[in-house]
Amino acid sequence: MAFVIAQPSVPVLPVAGGEDVFPVRRIYCVGRNYAAHAREMGSDPDREPPFFFCKPADAVVPIPSGECVAWPYAMATANLHHEVELVVAIGRGGERIAVEQALSHVWGYAVGLDMTRRDLQGQMKDQGRPWEIGKAFDRSAPMSPLLPAAAVGHPGRGAVWLDVNGVRRQQGDLADMIWSVAEVISRLSGWFRLEPGDLVMTGTPEGVGAVKVGDRIEAGVEGVGKLSLQVT
Repeated sequence: MAFVIAQPSVPVLPVAGGEDVFPVRRIYCVGRNYAAHAREMGSDPDREPPFFFCKPADAVVPIPSGECVAWPYAMATANLHHEVELVVAIGRGGERIAVEQALSHVWGYAVGLDMTRRDLQGQMKDQGRPWEIGKAFDRSAPMSPLLPAAAVGHPGRGAVWLDVNGVRRQQGDLADMIWSVAEVISRLSGWFRLEPGDLVMTGTPEGVGAVKVGDRIEAGVEGVGKLSLQVT
């Protein structure tokens, strides 16, 4: 058997401190997992069950530590928004995972941006249609190198922040999540079998907003990492 076209490359994230890489299988994203962000988006944050959407694996853009990387402005939008998030990398698969066991399935953590074409997402919401056009576009998931959980543990609190041109836009704490990482993994694994290589973006604090060509975005999660990019 032979492939009839060239086999696509496997998307990967670098592992901090070395040359190893983490192959990316799927990207799951949690919607409205911080109460203040839910309110700013016009929703009730009263611990409703988490909901999920997906980005394609090749939406990942690895951002090297300590470098500012050029990031091309998304096509077909006049309202591109930033959303900084803790990213969870799954290292051991499973389904219907108990909350108490969920963190044992985590390989590591990174900082990610859920870049969003807010105007197109809004149009889809108004029409009752799926969000992919606003969330799942090319290069929509810049991420820092992964830190192994074996080295950093499982952060349950710590600052989550994002600056645009040196001005703080987003500020929160991992402890502010409505659903913890363990609870998110448990709930998600009830709907999908998680596999090694899956990434879970765990939601964003309040303060999301637009960026434009020329803007510099710097973001981080305390104890996990930072990333920096220039919108081009």
